Amino acid sequence: MSAAGESRNNRLDPPVNGRPDHTLGDPNAPITLVEYGSYNCPSCRAADEIIADLRDRFGDRLRYVFRHRPISGDATARRAAELAQYAYETTGEYWPAHAALMKRGPTLRSEDFDEVTAELGLPSTDGPGRESWRRAQVRVQEDIDSVWRSGARVSPTFFINNRRYEGPWDESALTEALLGSLGHRVQTAALDFARWAPSTGLLLLTMIIAALLLTNSPAGPAFEALWEMPVGWIAGGAAFQLPLRDWFNDGLLTIFFLVVGLEIKRELTVGRLSTARVAALPLAAAAGGMLLPASLYLLAVPPGPLAAGWAIPTTTDTAFAIALIALLGPRVPVELRIFLTAAVVVDDLVAIAILALFYSAGIDLQYTTASIATTAVMVMFNRGGIYAPLPYALLGIVLWGCLHGAGLHPTLAGVIVAAVTPTRPPGNLRALMAQAETVIGHELRRAEEGVLRHGPSEPALRALDAIHDRIESPASKLLRSVEPWSSYFVLPLFALANSGLSWSAVVLQGHERLVSAIVLGLVLGKPIGMALGAALAVRLGIAVKPDEYSWRQMIGAGALAGIGFTMSLYIAHKALPDESDFAAAKVGIFLASLVAGGLGTALLWRAANSQSGKNERVAPTSTAFRE
Repeated sequence: MSAAGESRNNRLDPPVNGRPDHTLGDPNAPITLVEYGSYNCPSCRAADEIIADLRDRFGDRLRYVFRHRPISGDATARRAAELAQYAYETTGEYWPAHAALMKRGPTLRSEDFDEVTAELGLPSTDGPGRESWRRAQVRVQEDIDSVWRSGARVSPTFFINNRRYEGPWDESALTEALLGSLGHRVQTAALDFARWAPSTGLLLLTMIIAALLLTNSPAGPAFEALWEMPVGWIAGGAAFQLPLRDWFNDGLLTIFFLVVGLEIKRELTVGRLSTARVAALPLAAAAGGMLLPASLYLLAVPPGPLAAGWAIPTTTDTAFAIALIALLGPRVPVELRIFLTAAVVVDDLVAIAILALFYSAGIDLQYTTASIATTAVMVMFNRGGIYAPLPYALLGIVLWGCLHGAGLHPTLAGVIVAAVTPTRPPGNLRALMAQAETVIGHELRRAEEGVLRHGPSEPALRALDAIHDRIESPASKLLRSVEPWSSYFVLPLFALANSGLSWSAVVLQGHERLVSAIVLGLVLGKPIGMALGAALAVRLGIAVKPDEYSWRQMIGAGALAGIGFTMSLYIAHKALPDESDFAAAKVGIFLASLVAGGLGTALLWRAANSQSGKNERVAPTSTAFRE
């Protein structure tokens, strides 16, 4: 989640040609470079020299646009922007004032304004130039207002053909971006897709459809044989092999559980579950949303082997639920999104515990002891202040092997590694920035003296690496690095490997109660259980429901939590070893997820319309009261 009020837009708003702009170059040039900059900014002065070189290099192919983004809270920067704009309002020329202000520095002084005013022959702002000064202030404010819509968080911020540029400011990197190199285009497309909230859900849906089509095509037998192909290694007389599907389910999915563990750790320490009062509502809702579906399942299925699947309807597929929430946009209050996300985090934590306690094989004492010992070593590393990721990664692999050999669920290794990955308080940013400036300043002086020829020295690079590592907690850095792999690689491959369902092989006769139990648990048990759990917590006074969303909207969010796909399939695979039982369970999971998604979307849509109507009915009274 981004900080409140921080723009996540990466498009220029308004776009160039959407209003008059200060422009250099051919208006019809194929490349447009927009800078949001400040005149009291050393970084902007350095960028100005690079832009001059780029304009020389690209010639008529490049159009350059400057918009004001005075450094926040800097009165001198604001005054300089207004002076440059005032020069345009009075003389019709902007760029002479721009050049005059940019060449002064590194920071502006009060006498600089008098010198620029005299140099350009500008009239006094108190006399005949009063109206022009007012227009200049309005125009600068318009640029500042567009800063937040465009997501220009710092000065300078660049936009290339109306899209925010997020790479380095050096001439080589900017040139690649302006030319639209293949690497830059691929990176841009990937970032755009990842920023689109429903992207993970769409990717999962694509893999599900692909798996269903392949399984029911002439290539179906070969596709299924691929997942059953043994993969591993042989060393002398020892061998370790697993079917390819198990490598995906028990190996790659460990990365998913690592991400879940890191997210839980963040929520418990600094996130939405860090205080009992805030955490009580989603905790209670999650508890109800797991107990009622499990109870309904056990009531619906006959005693026997099928009862082992009681945990199938207790889980939520986060990717699909969040994707639908995102598609509903402002119809879903931010507070409701936070509630659902927190409840899903708890849901994931309990699902991991369920897998460990109820769906593990027979326990091997020796491997269990080795697992405990490996975990103890990682805890010692944590306590000893070892922050490098490599020791934890290597021991995590060892732990995975020990858990597998012990008969415990090997994906628990991801959760354990997440738990022992060290955290530490944030560094003193001011001190770290001062240190970095000192290191860079020393390197620049060496460059001016002709000592530096091939980039920064090795000691400087090590110092900068150490500063960068100290800025972010190891656990936060690991989550930021691994989460995209989990969302865009692990989960889609899991869906591809486990969603295949041959309709000719599905025998629903004799499995009607199993399918009904799964649908009943996910479609009805989830929303009703979550609402009852939350209502009980509120009634007992241990939690408070925010006023920003209604109980009806909470039930709609609970319905979306009935999309159990990923984890429901995983638990079904472990709980129902019989192929026909598992195939029928897949049908139930697919059907329940479709119904739950549609029901949740409809409930939230209708609830939003109802809430909107109430707001419109009370608006006149509220307005009259304010007046």
